[in-house]
Formats: sequence, structure tokens, C-alpha cells
Amino acid sequence: MSTTVFSRARIVDPSRGIDEVGTVIVEGRKIVAAGKAALNQGAPQDANVIDCDGKAIIPGLIDARVFIGEPGGEHRETIASASVAAAAGGVTSIVMMPDTDPVIDNVALVEFVLRTAKDTAIVNIFPAAAITKGLEGREMTEFGLLREAGAIAFTDGRHTIASALVMRRALTYARDFGGVIAHETQDAELASSGVMNEGLYASWLGLAGIPREAESIPLERDLALARLTGGAYHAAKISTAMAANAVTRAKADGTKVTSGVSIHNLSLNENDVGEYRTFFRLTPPLRAEEDRLAMIEAVKDGTIDIIVSSHDPQDVDTKRLPFADAAAGAIGLETLLGAALRLYHNGDLTLLRLVETLSTAPARLFGLPGGTLKPGAVADIALVDLDEPWIVSESGIRSRSKNTCFEGARLQGKVLQTTVAGRTVFSA
Repeated sequence: MSTTVFSRARIVDPSRGIDEVGTVIVEGRKIVAAGKAALNQGAPQDANVIDCDGKAIIPGLIDARVFIGEPGGEHRETIASASVAAAAGGVTSIVMMPDTDPVIDNVALVEFVLRTAKDTAIVNIFPAAAITKGLEGREMTEFGLLREAGAIAFTDGRHTIASALVMRRALTYARDFGGVIAHETQDAELASSGVMNEGLYASWLGLAGIPREAESIPLERDLALARLTGGAYHAAKISTAMAANAVTRAKADGTKVTSGVSIHNLSLNENDVGEYRTFFRLTPPLRAEEDRLAMIEAVKDGTIDIIVSSHDPQDVDTKRLPFADAAAGAIGLETLLGAALRLYHNGDLTLLRLVETLSTAPARLFGLPGGTLKPGAVADIALVDLDEPWIVSESGIRSRSKNTCFEGARLQGKVLQTTVAGRTVFSA
């Protein structure tokens, strides 16, 4: 059994409230010690010692909202290619959305994902199964069988369930099976043909807007149903102050609710659309600056529990179209940490809180291994130079698709090494 010692590291472990200089010792697949006193007995004999020189050791990121093309859209992304991109970004676990072709709405598809991941992926892949068959919002899937097969949550991915009855039943059944319903809310009729945030900027560009209410109205309905059923509800991707306020109220009255936000809605706003830059067409859309600032405050005060990349690879042909016709979505696995560290460097969030939202909280929310540096935990870790600058370039992107919002951006904070279950899967 091999032993690796990460010495002189800045250990950041939200699960224990630790941000201190010390040592992390990994034996085989497990962490055996992490902290100031880890080397009290000296370094184990024949250990591989890595001098971190003050660089940060954090629990590997757990990205809880990742869209992958396989099966059916392998030209955009495969499970293998997504895992390589994830490892380069310090992401050790992915929650894979069911928006594939065919949809992950039956046991065979869950088993396919797990089998393919075991054979080809270098990070952990956890499939989320569809709430409704075909993501059509009508007939529910077999939650119990899907859960037994390995689905860790239930979601209709990019799709919002219009039927309150279906959502009530989903929350009830998920409660009985100990599952989480993760739902992205956008009222299709209210959003209509909108393609960006409704406001002056959309009017100036001559583009149809999506009002904030298109997100908050179905969210308020879902929160009421979660309160009614006692089911665990995760607002997968909120983007407005209105939505954050709704989640705050629901948490205050005891509703079992958590929420997430895309890194894009934390670090960009509607002005970044520029003159019809289709890589910035997203769902939910980039909002006004006041909404972006509200998202930061919601992360800070705990209203928002997790930050996700919402990695959504699209091929060039679907993006090189007029803005209104272009596909929505952007990749984000490789830039999630670098973009998120802007919030730390700007003084918006402490490093402990930031890492909590990217790793510890998603592990807790979805019942996944990882998210901690506690002795005995699986050794899913990332070594990060918090200060090293780097520029995002298409040539350096490992994802099969290159539709990043951060092309040419200068980010501060670079992943130097990623370890999954004690095995190095990425080294800069």
C-alpha cells in the first residue's frame, strides 16, 4: 500500500472548520491524518513526500449539476472526456444529469452510466435519474428501482415540470425513498420566446426577455408543495433576488429545502452578453448586476447551499447562430474553481465557506462520499495554488466542446494535482 505525505500544506477542511498549515497523509485509498499534528510520529517509512510550500489542500470538488452527451451526444461530451475535464478542474465527483438520448429514466440507463463510468472515467460519476419519463413532465419514473440501481437524486434536468400534481407526487415518493428532488424552475409560458434577462439591455439589443418571475413563480409553487409533503426539495439553480428571498422564507418556516447557483450567475451579469455573444446564452439567463450581488449574499448567509458549474457542452454549429437561435449552455468543469476563487480574492467569501459550497455541502446534500479531509475518509483531494494566474484558452480546454464563457479570461487559482481515492488523476 503506497503512502503519500503532503507536507507544509494549507489545509482547508470545512467539515472540521479547519484552515491551517499542516500535513495530509494518504495511505492507499484513504486519508489517515490531516492537520498540524499529522507528523507528530514522523513521516511513514518509504512515503512519497510532496512539499506543498503553502499551497492549499482541499477536499475534491463535487459538481452537482453536470450535463454529459453520452449516450446519444458523444460528439459534445463523453463520460470519459467529462471526467478528464473535471480532474483538471479539481473536481473529483460529478452528479450527472439525465438529459441524454435516451433519457436516464430507467434502470438500464442508470446501470449503463455506472458501467461506462467504471470502465472509462477517472473521477467519480453519480447519475441522477429523471423524475418523469422522457423528461416530459407527465408520467413519473420508478423511483424505488432507480434508487436501488444507483441513482442518487431525481431531476428533470433542464426541464421544468408544469404539473403541480406531478411535483406533489414526486416529492411524496422521494420522501418515502429518502431521495432528493432537484428542480430547475422556469415557467415555459412566461419565459415564452425569451433568450436573455428581461430589462433595458435586452430591449437595447432587440432580444426577447425572460422575466425574473418566470423563475420565482414555479419556485414558490414547489416550495409550497415541499412544505405540504415534507419531501426534500433542492432548488437546483436560482438566479434572482426574488428566488433567494423565497428560499430564505421557506428555510425559516422549516421546509426541507436547499438551493444551488451556477458559477456563471455568481461571476457574470447580463452585460457580458455584449453584442450577441452566444456563448453567454444560458439558462437561467445572466441576470442584472443587483441579482448577481444578491446571489453572492445568499451564498454568504447560507440561503444558497452549493455552487455548481452547470457544465453544458454544446457543439460549434449550435452556437454559431443568431443569438435567439443558438443553443443555451456553457461548459464549466475546468473553470469552476478558478471562477469561484474570484469571490475569495475579492473578499466576498471566506475560503472555508467557498470550499464548503463546492465540496462539503454537496456531499452532505446528496449523501456522497468525499467533501472532507477527516481521517478515514476517501482520499478525494485537490492541491491548489490559490494565487497562480492563468488565462482560459480554447486550446487548453480538455472538454470535447469549447463553449466557455471564460475564453480569454484571467483567473487566479490553479489546480496543481487532483487525487481520486488516493490515485493521482491530474497533475499540472
